Amino acid sequence: MNLSAPVRQRGFSLTEIMITLAMGIFISAGIVQVMSSNQVTDRLNRAIASTQESGRFIVSRLRSDLLPAGRYDILDPALDASVDIVDEAAFVQNRPVILAGDFSQNLTLGSVQGFSGADDQLVVAMQGERDCRGYKLGYADDAEFFVVNHYFVDAGTLKCRGFDGRVLRGQKIAVGNNNDAAFTILDNVISFQVLYGVSASSESGNFTGTPTTYVTASALAALRAAGSHVVAIRVAILLEGDSETYINPTPTFKLLNEASITPSGNGLYKKFETTITLRNMKNYARRQKA
Repeated sequence: MNLSAPVRQRGFSLTEIMITLAMGIFISAGIVQVMSSNQVTDRLNRAIASTQESGRFIVSRLRSDLLPAGRYDILDPALDASVDIVDEAAFVQNRPVILAGDFSQNLTLGSVQGFSGADDQLVVAMQGERDCRGYKLGYADDAEFFVVNHYFVDAGTLKCRGFDGRVLRGQKIAVGNNNDAAFTILDNVISFQVLYGVSASSESGNFTGTPTTYVTASALAALRAAGSHVVAIRVAILLEGDSETYINPTPTFKLLNEASITPSGNGLYKKFETTITLRNMKNYARRQKA
């Protein structure tokens, strides 16, 4: 019987195995690099999206909140007239921006210029339906009253708290949600800075109501005493994105009158700035000619 020769099985040579392993390592390294790059890109995109969204929100929110500063209409039927509204009108229209000492029941409440680049604080007054937290402070749903709103940064968070100006002046007792509880407006705030556009003093004969200069809160008391009015508010805010990113070198930012700052974290940072013209105050300054 004729038996065929056994089939010899031939395996991979050592050279072939080494080449295959080298190719596998090379391909794996490429895949890891692509995945790592995608993660970096994803974090960057999320940081960009979060800062843009936060920036658009806060600019819109502050414009909405600050635009009525100094507004007071004694002929408005919605205005609660349980106090002397003529006296109150003069108080609000001459103090759209509140300074420390304006209120007998809270002498420290007022706009503040932060020391050496620290965050500023902004306090504004107006006639409104609700404070910046959405509280009615004991008034009827359809009533308007003397609203005071305070904006400040606490541990990287922009917050606001609202007050009844009549309570602050000692004209009535606090009711409803009259408390100092602060509500968060925005997180990841690196810096919050404010300047105030003031009109020429009445003594100068300039009654255009346009800002002739922008100053810090520390200069407002003297300008107010000289007959000037705050007719615009300029706000700059520096935000950090939600996702950690590594940008080298970290960019430097200049906010309004402050010295340039370079954030120390590993994030994406973006500055937003807006100027709000106080139309009510502009018209009030013009009317002083009469």
